[in-house]
Amino acid sequence: MKLKHFTFLLLTLCFFFSCQKNELSKTTIKQDLLVDLTKLNNEIVKFQKLITNTSSQKEIVEQFKKSRLAYKKVEWAIEYFAPETARFMNGPALDEMELEENRSFEPHGFQVIEEMIYPEYDAENNPDIIKELNIFQSNIKQLKSTFEVITISNDYALDAIQQNIFRVIALGITGFDSPILQSSIPEAAESLIVISKSLEKINAGNTSLSDLNKLTAKAQKYCTENNNFNAFNRAFFITEYLNPISKKIKAFQKEENIKNVKKSSPLNPAIETLFDKDAFDVNAFVLSDEYNFTKEKAVLGEKLFYDKGLSKNNDRSCASCHHPEKAFTDGLKTNVSLTGSNLARNTPTLTYASLQNAQFWDMRQLDLEKQSVDVIQNKDEMHGSMENIHAKIQLDNEYVKLFKKAYPKTSKPEAWQIQNAIASYVRSLNAFDSRFDEYMRGNKNSLNNEEIEGMNLFMGKAKCATCHFTPLFNGTVPPSYSKTEHEVIGTPKEASGKTLSPDKGRYLYNKMPQLVGAFKTPTVRNAAVTAPYMHNGVFKTLEEVVSFYNKGGGQGLGYEVENQTLPFDKLNLTVKEEKALVAFMKTLTDKKYQ
Repeated sequence: MKLKHFTFLLLTLCFFFSCQKNELSKTTIKQDLLVDLTKLNNEIVKFQKLITNTSSQKEIVEQFKKSRLAYKKVEWAIEYFAPETARFMNGPALDEMELEENRSFEPHGFQVIEEMIYPEYDAENNPDIIKELNIFQSNIKQLKSTFEVITISNDYALDAIQQNIFRVIALGITGFDSPILQSSIPEAAESLIVISKSLEKINAGNTSLSDLNKLTAKAQKYCTENNNFNAFNRAFFITEYLNPISKKIKAFQKEENIKNVKKSSPLNPAIETLFDKDAFDVNAFVLSDEYNFTKEKAVLGEKLFYDKGLSKNNDRSCASCHHPEKAFTDGLKTNVSLTGSNLARNTPTLTYASLQNAQFWDMRQLDLEKQSVDVIQNKDEMHGSMENIHAKIQLDNEYVKLFKKAYPKTSKPEAWQIQNAIASYVRSLNAFDSRFDEYMRGNKNSLNNEEIEGMNLFMGKAKCATCHFTPLFNGTVPPSYSKTEHEVIGTPKEASGKTLSPDKGRYLYNKMPQLVGAFKTPTVRNAAVTAPYMHNGVFKTLEEVVSFYNKGGGQGLGYEVENQTLPFDKLNLTVKEEKALVAFMKTLTDKKYQ
């Protein structure tokens, strides 16, 4: 009896402590996040000690890498819930500008420190490194305070995790935030840890979770076994791992009946992958709901687009410079003004223009509505009058009928509707049906080996995707895709000349020294049919463009471009690699232009 009593007592105690252990292990997503922030802070403290003790470069670089790996575990939450803080922890080592207030802020964070410790480390920079690390710690402290008081609900956690997958695709494996050390591949593996860890907090018994865990583990293993930045097969990694993981996360969300987060974003919240045909919402950058796209507006806008009556002398339409067979460009270096002189800039494609929040090479207008008015009323381009156009349209029965279909809530055509209709037509020009798109959606036969190599170069060694972001391939920054970037690349005046283009670009409208020669980063989609290239049409072929970048842009060619944002070191692409890169860019052509 005593033995039975003892056995029963022992089992009871085991059960009690087992339950207590399970209860202790049931931490929340937020609690885990706060613990990971503490771990990040600990790595920064170790980093500070090494700098203070003037340790060897090898020790410092290794600790820097460990600190970045710790950051990658919390990046999903920082970027989602505190993007402004994230900018000064792991943003580009370029000034952050607020153009509306005509002021700029110095960059801070990992990328600034990276430039101070690699490829050469000088102990004289230690005070500056310590200063950066102190700022970094202050940001961690601020983040802890923020996360302690906010609620991280399941829908927001899931949305942040999904967005993190998109970040890994478009930024993480491209070297965007590790431009010198190129430690992006191990960091991508670290970024994936949060997926299983967080989803288990929501429901560890979910039927999709087991497969998702296995898939994530395989993806991490692939990164570990293939951690060479230049040799990494991004095409394989995205199609075999990241896209399937993205789909599994969506399946988990549906099984758990977790609603999509309602937010203003160019990304459609219902998508399974970043490469879905309907991944992007053309209404993301409209002025208000009444400006939203409809097919009826696009039909009306198409008629207006080809109407020469919009110009002063009834001899030029929008289509005069934007030819549909050339993906809405004109094939000219620069077009001709109404007076017969050459215009200053090349005619850009209108395809995918709606997925940018800045128009024109100098980004002077934020939306397509203002862009159309700017061109129509420009004395060198169309020299029309919106007031006269509005008056004529109201007397045209065919137009009146089309306006009534497009805007049924108004009794007669209104001036703003003219702009909105033309803009709506432009918003209809995004096909997302290139061979690249087919490949990313599972058709492995749509790209050949050379083109796949070109894709891997574009997103890796050639660094193209650090400015032309996947999958829009323009300067609209992922994963939120809410801001369009400019770059200073040092474009020459003539392809064979030694003179820099005199065009000051964005500086003409915002007198900040960082903006001299700054131009919007255009899309590379349909580039095969939109030659010539650059803001001044200086390069006739894609081969010339690739050669220019391979040499390090303007600075690499020896021009004085002190504010160049493009890395000026040579890419060291071989002739074979340059050819593959061009081959890949040609896969970005929509079907109608092939």
